[in-house]
Amino acid sequence: MWFSFWRSRDRFSLDELRYLTNQLQKVQIVNDVNKDFVIEALRSIAELLTYGDQHDSSFFEFFMEKQVMGEFIRILNISKTVTVSLQLLQTISILIQNLRREHAIYYMFSNEHVNYLITYSFDFRNEELLSYYISFLRAISGKLNKNTISLLVKTQDEEVVSFPLYVEAIRFAFHEESMVRTAVRAITLNVYHVGDEFVNKFIASAPHSDYFSNLVSFFRDQCINLSKLFSERPKNPCSESVSAILAKVDEIEDNLYYFSDVISAGIPVVGSLITDNILQLLILPLLFPALQTDADSNLKIGAVTSLYLLCCILRIVKIKDLANTIAAALLYPLETFAANSEVKINGYVSGNNCANESEEPLVDSVTPVNAGKLCVDIPNKATSSQVHPGGIIAERDFSCSHLSLRETLLSYVTDGDDARALGSLSVLATLLQTKELDESMLDGLGILPQRKQHKKLLLQALVGEGSGEEQLFSFESGSARDSISSELDGYLKKLKEQYGVSIGGAAASPRIHRNQVLDALVKLLCRSDISTEILWDGGWLLRQLLPYSEAEFKSHHLKLLKDSYRNCRSALVLETKGIWVDLLITVLCDQWKKCKRAIEASSPRKEPKCILLPFQKLNSEDIPAESSFTAGERMSELVKVFVLLHQLQIFSLGRALPEQPPIQPQVDVPEISRARAAGLDVSGPKPGTEVKFVHALPCRIAFERGKERHFHFLAVSVGPLGWVLLAEELPLKQNYGIVRVAAPLAGTNPRIDDKHARWLHLRIRPSTLPFLDAPKSGTPGETRIKSLVDGRWTLAFRDDESCKTALSMILEEINLQNMEVERRLKPVLDLEL
Repeated sequence: MWFSFWRSRDRFSLDELRYLTNQLQKVQIVNDVNKDFVIEALRSIAELLTYGDQHDSSFFEFFMEKQVMGEFIRILNISKTVTVSLQLLQTISILIQNLRREHAIYYMFSNEHVNYLITYSFDFRNEELLSYYISFLRAISGKLNKNTISLLVKTQDEEVVSFPLYVEAIRFAFHEESMVRTAVRAITLNVYHVGDEFVNKFIASAPHSDYFSNLVSFFRDQCINLSKLFSERPKNPCSESVSAILAKVDEIEDNLYYFSDVISAGIPVVGSLITDNILQLLILPLLFPALQTDADSNLKIGAVTSLYLLCCILRIVKIKDLANTIAAALLYPLETFAANSEVKINGYVSGNNCANESEEPLVDSVTPVNAGKLCVDIPNKATSSQVHPGGIIAERDFSCSHLSLRETLLSYVTDGDDARALGSLSVLATLLQTKELDESMLDGLGILPQRKQHKKLLLQALVGEGSGEEQLFSFESGSARDSISSELDGYLKKLKEQYGVSIGGAAASPRIHRNQVLDALVKLLCRSDISTEILWDGGWLLRQLLPYSEAEFKSHHLKLLKDSYRNCRSALVLETKGIWVDLLITVLCDQWKKCKRAIEASSPRKEPKCILLPFQKLNSEDIPAESSFTAGERMSELVKVFVLLHQLQIFSLGRALPEQPPIQPQVDVPEISRARAAGLDVSGPKPGTEVKFVHALPCRIAFERGKERHFHFLAVSVGPLGWVLLAEELPLKQNYGIVRVAAPLAGTNPRIDDKHARWLHLRIRPSTLPFLDAPKSGTPGETRIKSLVDGRWTLAFRDDESCKTALSMILEEINLQNMEVERRLKPVLDLEL
């Protein structure tokens, strides 16, 4: 029978479809003998129906008349091989995906044939069969709308009691294969976005609502795995561990974007389910307690991972209730959440909190007197400038575990390592950028931008609210009120009633909290043990809070910033006599533009995953501390800090920030100079340049063992640049030569040999710093900069006097070079004048 299938016939014709259907109807059992015919017949029918849908409606009419869908079900039931099941699922998937006529889809979904296939007991131990089945479900979900979905559900008393597509799909929601999980999520999203009221009620009712708690539990396990990978990275700091962390980060963010997509479907009950589960299963019992625990505790998630996760949740899962509840919870002490975490609390002891209980409180310091209640001493103008240069130190008369979560974040900013400081700044910046947060919440946390405060108070004054006008023009500029807002009060009450956060109330004084945030940021900018990249992030946040004038800063803030600026400026002056003086102006101009762009940006520069994988420092243990590479890195970091503090000084003075730093222009090469005498211009020498031997001294040098060469030595400077030159004499042009070797003058550190007075030793550093030209793109944590090794020259002159002359020549040109750089930098260094 099946051999007649191969006879000649018009392939795309109704006769062909009729013939295939008749042959299928004759099949009584499917086994190894006829399975190939059945598989080819199923494939060909799908092809013919797709063709007919686009060209001839009679094809599908025949399909309906002969009830071929029922024939497919019969073939499935009598089949003994998995390959037929595979082809049947593929055939129906192709039909559903490619049929364009609306009535064709209605027919496919009616008569319970599709639901029968959905609930059929396939052997899913076969991975290929599972893959085809999931594709089949996804094809169905792609055709769902408010009309077609009613064909796939069963109702009773106007309520949905059965929805096989959804129920069977979420069975595989947590399958080990990521592609299966992704397909299931696509199916569920297609269901949610239909917007059918009765289906939504079915989804949100028990036991189907358990899917959302299971989803958050699955996400929680991924978070725990990420924390484990992060904690193990110091033991195994290889590229594989970085890749593993990044892969897990991608999974976590994909999960959060799925949450966001589910919420965007606009099902209120589902949004509440996700919010409640994220809070009750992850944030309250795990993330919050992790912020102040010992590294050796049995907590499943570490502090740095917790900070990263909080940032991601706030950035991606845009639920107003979730964001505001997280913000309100930050006002509570850690011990409030510790009971649910089953973890022993061991507070993070910061340098200016518990460690300094014996010190007297400084002016404008905040002194907690009991859990959740704060009092503040407001200084007058006469005493506010008398501040300890190390920062604002708050006297604590209770254990560190009583610090609020918000204060814990600030302690990480002032005393934490790079990862914790960056993580805490990122959380504060993310809260600031979260549009779902009420402004009253930002005000309660002390991070409401000054411009928004002025706008709010101006509106209050315009509508006649008594305190608005008074606060708008008061010295305290808008944050003077100490009462909590109704919005914040509502979320504090919700934390107590709905989530069991019961403690004697969390007082929220915006003025106190704002001062604490500013104190922490100013102290951060005064730290010398933190990455400059993190200082820039702190500068961005400070710029958001106090952007406009000196009046916005407290006097002790200004004093601390000015003291730090002066110290940094003094260190920069020393760099004008340093190893990299020739690159100092270039680096400063480059970092000026980058810093301006960073602190004036509308959002922070870094993604949350940088918290887990901060870029590695460029120096390493195998690079000598006295090498030019180390000095160059130190110079570059110093310039970054100087530029940041300089720009903040300009902001504090109420001035506009210029595009370029105020640097004096370069002057022409003086007539009386070695460079001019040698015939050089401002472009300087290059290998192959012709020079005149006016001040050049004959010498010998061996770049390879046993291969000594004769040159004329010359040291020249042109503006901020300088070189030591080795030139070969031109045989046909007396007193002229060709430059063969040019090396930087700065950092040569000339020295006459102790035993051979005709030998001059020079250190030859690289002409540029490799990390200045590092690629902009790259994976965080994988930055690898190749350090260049300093060279050594030993020049042998004809006599002792020539050697001393060469030494004097180098020192004089270095001095001219240093003086020129200092002259050009004078406007930058004299900002206060």
